[in-house]
Amino acid sequence: MVTFFRLIVTCLSLLFICEGVQADVLPSWNDGVAKRSIIQFVKDVTDQANEAYIKPEDRIATFDEDGTLWVEQPLYAQVFFAIDSLKSRAFQHPEWKNREPFKTILSGNLEALQKLSPKDIEHILAFTHTGMTVEEFHQQVSNWLEKAVHPRFKRPFTELVYQPMLEVIQLLRDNQFDIYIVSGGGQEFIRAFAEKVYKIPPSHVIGTASKVKYEYRNGHPVLLKAPSLLFVDDKAGKPEGINLIIGKRPVAAFGNSIGDQQMLEWTQDGPGKRLELLVYHDDAAREYAYGPNSTIGTFTVVLMDEAIKQGWIVVSMKNDWKIIFPWQATNP
Repeated sequence: MVTFFRLIVTCLSLLFICEGVQADVLPSWNDGVAKRSIIQFVKDVTDQANEAYIKPEDRIATFDEDGTLWVEQPLYAQVFFAIDSLKSRAFQHPEWKNREPFKTILSGNLEALQKLSPKDIEHILAFTHTGMTVEEFHQQVSNWLEKAVHPRFKRPFTELVYQPMLEVIQLLRDNQFDIYIVSGGGQEFIRAFAEKVYKIPPSHVIGTASKVKYEYRNGHPVLLKAPSLLFVDDKAGKPEGINLIIGKRPVAAFGNSIGDQQMLEWTQDGPGKRLELLVYHDDAAREYAYGPNSTIGTFTVVLMDEAIKQGWIVVSMKNDWKIIFPWQATNP
């Protein structure tokens, strides 16, 4: 009888332990204000007995990508893709050796590449992202991602996603949130891998888009990518794009820079309970530390002051995240 009683106690203890493990829906987050705020928000808006309850059809969450879901330093992944695309064509253009910005790109000097102007980058993207069908472009991006590695981490870019943010996405998905990527990056570039990396379908990717032209090739209709921009999904363009594509105001918005401020403002100004979060890059040892002085993912002092004033969650990568990348869970 005593043995049976001890067995029951042991089983109950194991059950409580298992429930405790399962209850940690954000295991890569350190306990703190950020983690608790995210979990509490989800509990409040999904509890029908709570006055903050939001119907499933209105649970819209929007995520910036570069710097919010994966690494954006020392250059955006899309820019690395464009650089490699140019290098692969350099043999056809010997004049590039003495012509900017091609000369700088072919030099491979990261410091010089970081100083390229937005106009130079726009020129590069127009050259490497057009003149092909949408499907051909997706295939080129997929092929590149299979072999491209990050210059610092020496790992594929698709392995440099932030594990803590993947957990947030899964938590929201498990609670009937509709998840969208809303990025200043190229819409078709992200659509090429979003489903594989984030489990977010192409239809839920809103990004900077170029115009496409409907044509026929060998008797088949195709959409050909044109060199002119249709829409820039950055700053004020983000809420404009959300309204155009989704048609509803988000109840949760996640970003990391001045390019996301308007998206968070628009989210916050909606009725009922809302969640706004900014990722702050302050971990030079495990990732990067940058802020107001970076031209990539700029997080100004003014933005920090505004976040504090508005009550937005500012996530410290250094203090709030136990690990940053998925592979660190097994190879810290």
